[in-house]
Amino acid sequence: MATALPLADGKPNLDYELVLDCVHCGLCTASCPTYVETGNEADSPRGRIYLMRQVIDGALKLDETVKGHLDLCLNCRACETACPSGVQYGKLIEPFRVHMEEKEPGRSAANLNALQRFMLFRIFPSRLRTRLALAPARLAQISGLDWLVESLGLTKLLPPSLRRMKAMLPKLKPHYGSLPEVLPAEGKRRARVGLFLGCVADALYPGTQLNTARVLQKNGVEVWIPRAQQCCGALHYHSAMEPQARELAAKNCEIFGFGTGMPDDLDAIVTNAAGCGAMLKDYAHMMHGHPAEEAAVRFNSKVRDISEFLYDLGPVKPTHPLNITATYHDACHLRHAQQIQKQPRSLLELIPGMKLVPLGESELCCGAAGSYNLTQPEMAGKLGDRKAENIRATGAKAVFIGNVGCLMQIARHLKSVVPDVWCAHPVDALWASYSGEMPDELKV
Repeated sequence: MATALPLADGKPNLDYELVLDCVHCGLCTASCPTYVETGNEADSPRGRIYLMRQVIDGALKLDETVKGHLDLCLNCRACETACPSGVQYGKLIEPFRVHMEEKEPGRSAANLNALQRFMLFRIFPSRLRTRLALAPARLAQISGLDWLVESLGLTKLLPPSLRRMKAMLPKLKPHYGSLPEVLPAEGKRRARVGLFLGCVADALYPGTQLNTARVLQKNGVEVWIPRAQQCCGALHYHSAMEPQARELAAKNCEIFGFGTGMPDDLDAIVTNAAGCGAMLKDYAHMMHGHPAEEAAVRFNSKVRDISEFLYDLGPVKPTHPLNITATYHDACHLRHAQQIQKQPRSLLELIPGMKLVPLGESELCCGAAGSYNLTQPEMAGKLGDRKAENIRATGAKAVFIGNVGCLMQIARHLKSVVPDVWCAHPVDALWASYSGEMPDELKV
């Protein structure tokens, strides 16, 4: 783990040696979604690192133009996968954004209206509050009121920001309620894990949460679900609200039992959301210098994505066929931040009857990127349309995605291109094949 080197007062708290790792070869540019769209060097990883270095060195003023190029970055970290020099871009852009926030408090959320800020930082970090906030939308969908409002064109009367938020909502299915704190393994116990539920994912895709626990049980895993677990802190950290993110991280370390040592019976902390997983695996870096740093390092070492964990465990082979052509989208914080690419595809290929076809530009971000589709709607829209067109070109009837934000973004943009495509998490397909319980989208 790199340790931040002391810079002069008023400079960002980052390791300057990491800036120097970039040799400006340009191999990252083809993997950068914003550069691919704009063709502007300043919208590439190489260009942004150059801008940051110039600001740190005092050769360039941190003006609105520079800030604009840095704000447009999705922090998808595709550049890290492409970089032959191992540049840790995420450890540059995040602290630099914190620095910009310190210089101009509130700027990271300046593009959000009051309701969006309230939803992002007050409602979404809580599973319960998010479920309650979604209750009217769920009722409108069930009653048909939502369809009526859409068909009459009344949604056009809403402000653009609210229209975008409504458009991102998936079809809300009934919530599973509350799971027992401990779910026993099926058959001989092979492992014991803590399940990290997240917040938005649990409210928007409760079936996926339930299926994650079921798939783990089916594979001989005992599942522990701590009641008091918190939001991972990603929404706050990526919005340059570092103190709030560190507070949530410290609480999670304590709740999962890492405050006083390493739990001796916990094989892993499993999450099904790529964004949460990347944040949880970054706790050791984010908590550097914090009193809970040692606990964060221990916590960090146990975090596994569900696909990563099952692949390493050796999955039980599913038996019920899913006779569909499907494709897989690489969530940025799974493929690039966690370097997990092979594992989810290998799990899907175990499902009998399923034909998995490659997706063009799978490595390019879909435009979700946490709250990016709210703060940078124009670029997010372009990237969402690009992703939807690539999915259409595969002819697939299902697309599997390992992150809640990507699921929402891609499903939204597919509505106007191929609305009958099943958008789901890989564990939803696995559970269907384990149990024979076919989702509504696959029923004829």
